[in-house]
Amino acid sequence: MALGAVSLVTDVSSEMVTAVLPLYLVLGLGLSPLQFGFLDGLFNGATALVRLLGGTLADRGGGRHRTVAGAGYLLSALSRLGLLLAGGAAGGIAAALAADRLGKGVRTAPRDALISLSAPPGELGRAFGVHRAMDTTGALLGPLVAFAVLWATVDAYDAVFVVSFAIGLLGVLVLVLFVPAGVPAGVPADVRSPIGPKPIGQRKRRKVLGDPAFRRVVTAAALLGAATIGDSFLYLLLQRGLDLQPLYFPLLPLGAAAGYLLLAVPLGRIADRIGRRTPFLCGHGALLAAYLTLLAPPQWPTAALVLLLLAVFYASTDGVLMALAGPALPVDGRASGLAVLQTGQALARLVGAAGFGAAWTWWGSRPALALAALALAAALLAAWRVLPAKETEMDDKEGTSS
Repeated sequence: MALGAVSLVTDVSSEMVTAVLPLYLVLGLGLSPLQFGFLDGLFNGATALVRLLGGTLADRGGGRHRTVAGAGYLLSALSRLGLLLAGGAAGGIAAALAADRLGKGVRTAPRDALISLSAPPGELGRAFGVHRAMDTTGALLGPLVAFAVLWATVDAYDAVFVVSFAIGLLGVLVLVLFVPAGVPAGVPADVRSPIGPKPIGQRKRRKVLGDPAFRRVVTAAALLGAATIGDSFLYLLLQRGLDLQPLYFPLLPLGAAAGYLLLAVPLGRIADRIGRRTPFLCGHGALLAAYLTLLAPPQWPTAALVLLLLAVFYASTDGVLMALAGPALPVDGRASGLAVLQTGQALARLVGAAGFGAAWTWWGSRPALALAALALAAALLAAWRVLPAKETEMDDKEGTSS
C-alpha cells in the first residue's frame, strides 16, 4: 500500500506535466509537432534501456531497492524545476525531459521488485493489482489538477511545474517514511539470505537471468509486445472512425484508464486463484478482440467496447506479468531480472508500433490493422506454447533459486 501511495502521488505530479507539455511546447514555445514527437519518442525509447541500470544498481547494492527507486523518484521531481528554469531553451527542455525519463526508468524495476518481495507468492497478483490501481488513480487525477492550476492562474505553465515539483517531493517523502529499506520481513529466511553487504557476482547474475522458466516468460512477453501496436494508434483510429472533435480526444484514454482502475484488483485476485498464465494470455486475447472490433463499422457502442477491452488487456497483463515472473527470480537478482523483462517488452512494443505505423502509411489503416490482428493471433499461439504450463514451475523457484 505504501508503494501504491508513492506511485499515486508521483503520477499526479508526472501526469500534470504530461497533460500540458504538448500545449506548452507546441503552442507556448513554438516547437513543431515533428520536434515534439522526436523528443518524446527518443526519451520514451531511452526509458526502456535505463530500466536495466536501475535493476542492476538495486541488486548490486546489496538489496538497496528503496534507495535506487527513491533516487529515480527524486530525479523525476527535480526535472520539473528543470523545465521551469529552461525557459524556451531547447537544450534545457531536452535535458529536463531526459532527467524525467531517466528517473522513471531507474525506479521501475526496483519498485516492482519491492512489491514482489513484500507480498506472499500466492497474493502477488492482488498486490500488483492494488499498486496499478493506485498508480492509475494518480494518472487520472494529474490532468485534473493541472487544468485546475491553469484555470486558477490564467494559463501560467510555470505554476504547473512548481506544483508538480512539490507533489513529486511529497511522493519521495512518503517513500522514505513508510516504505521499509532492505528485504521485507515476510520473505522466507532461505530466500532472504543472499541479501547482505556483498553484491552478487556477474557469474551468478548470468545464471539467474538464464533460468529456463524466466527465459520463457521473457520470450513470450517480447513476442506479444512485438504484436502490440500501441494505444495512441487505437485512439486515433477511434477518433477518425467516429469523426470525433479533437477537443474530446483526451476522453478516450481517460475512459480506458477508468476501466483499468476498476478491473486491476479483481483480475489480480483471479490470477492468484487460477494461475497467472491464463489471465495474461486472455488479456492479450482481449486486445485481439479490440483489433477485430475496430475493423467493424465505427459506432459509439463499438468505441465503448474497444475501451473496455483495452482496460481488460492492461488489468490482465501489466501487474500480472510481474507477478508471473517474480517467483522465477531469487531476491538478489529480482530487480535485474524484472528490468530485463520490462526492457525486452518495451523495446518489442516500440518495434510493433513502428511496424504498424509503416504499414498504415503504405497500405492504409484497415489493412494494417488486419495484419496486426493476424500477428497478435500468431504471437498468442506462440506464447501459449512457450509459457510454462504449470504455475508451480515458476513458484518453485521462490525457495530454491537462492
